[in-house]
Amino acid sequence: MSENKTPGGEPIRDARVLGVPKMLILGLQHMFAMFGATVLVPILVQGYGLPLSIQTTLFFAGIGTLFFHICTKLKVPAFLGSSFAYLGGFEAMAKLDAGKYAGMDPAVKLQYACGGIVVAGLLYVVLAAVIKAVGVKKVMRFLPPVVTGPIIILIGLNLAPSAVSNASTCWWLAIVAMAIIVAANIWGKGMVKIIPILLGVVGSYVVALIANAMGATALDAAGNVVPLIDFSGLASAAPVGIQPFFLAKFDLTSIFVMAPIAIAAMMEHIGDMSAISATVGRSFIQDPGLHRTLMGDGIATSLAGLFGGPANTTYGENTGVLVLSRVYDPNVVRLAAIYAVVLSFSPAFAAIVNSIPTAIIGGVSFILYGMISAIGVRNVVENRVDFTNSRNLIIAAIILVCGLGFSNGITFSVGEVHVTLTNLAIAAIAGIALNAVLPGKDYEFGADVTEGRSGDFGRY
Repeated sequence: MSENKTPGGEPIRDARVLGVPKMLILGLQHMFAMFGATVLVPILVQGYGLPLSIQTTLFFAGIGTLFFHICTKLKVPAFLGSSFAYLGGFEAMAKLDAGKYAGMDPAVKLQYACGGIVVAGLLYVVLAAVIKAVGVKKVMRFLPPVVTGPIIILIGLNLAPSAVSNASTCWWLAIVAMAIIVAANIWGKGMVKIIPILLGVVGSYVVALIANAMGATALDAAGNVVPLIDFSGLASAAPVGIQPFFLAKFDLTSIFVMAPIAIAAMMEHIGDMSAISATVGRSFIQDPGLHRTLMGDGIATSLAGLFGGPANTTYGENTGVLVLSRVYDPNVVRLAAIYAVVLSFSPAFAAIVNSIPTAIIGGVSFILYGMISAIGVRNVVENRVDFTNSRNLIIAAIILVCGLGFSNGITFSVGEVHVTLTNLAIAAIAGIALNAVLPGKDYEFGADVTEGRSGDFGRY
């Protein structure tokens, strides 16, 4: 296979043959693909009451991607954006009001949440070391789809109420956002089909600008009538400014809230590596190795959490760009990372993003949160989990009941320390333990995925 595009349609593996201008445009395409979902995470977290910064999020998306590329010997064309899997953890942290968290300032709560993210990232590194030592198949026996699928389903179900709450501030605008996303994803062609989330946010924001000029209103959290768009933060925002970094804080409760989510995120990572490998035609799970990709993702996540950013994850949208463009050069993805870092130095840009109406976020969340659960279902279906096997049925049933039944989690004391296990943490612990002790394991990693599929467990 030629390294560059030929008349026969071979892919381009060295984008330098296209020239610098085209390389810059291809980098922008990757940035647009990741942008909508990456900035949506801090917007949603702000909706929970925690002041996660858009600037900091963009900065660590770019820095994390560059660091990932170094860890993977500059071979893997992947972009690391902010992970949706941890939204349930952020929401749980925002609602904590027991023990030391009673009356705690939201900014301090965010510091503890980020401490949990640091530990979650370190779990990636631990798994990477174990995989390097014993091999991927032995490790993944403890994390089969019968465990990971229901956990991913629960992440979406637990977030669903916040989507309804946000959309209810202005239902017609939320429906506009949903309609644009659906239309772009179902009927769009080319790049339009790759960036439906970004188009949904931008398109509905343009509609909101027009409606706001005509006097349209929305409801705030207290039910008061307010303007559809609030530009108050834009007037005082400087065009250029430093990101609001802070140091994470550590506590057993926040670690138990955030760290178990790494289980689902690691499954997402393994699936994305399989998808990128299938797209590019090179097995990155073997070279540079799954242990290296996990280590890069994990350290990037820990680094972001340590200084006030959300967890990172490999982005499926950028894999879609690889399919669309047939340009597989990792240098192009690194250009997108540089663009993200540059944009992170603009408070004015962050203020514009912050002015997006809550209803738009609700409309987008309607689809995203449902997609999270749907990806969990797909994980189970594509891996052909046998639910006529009572062992599998019991594991999935207990995970789902734990995740839905313990809505307020469990709080207990260890000495003078109050520890809270969220419903997702309880579900994850129960699932892993049951899978380990119940006889009749019938899952072997990589051996029972339907032929011709990437084994992609989903991005969120």
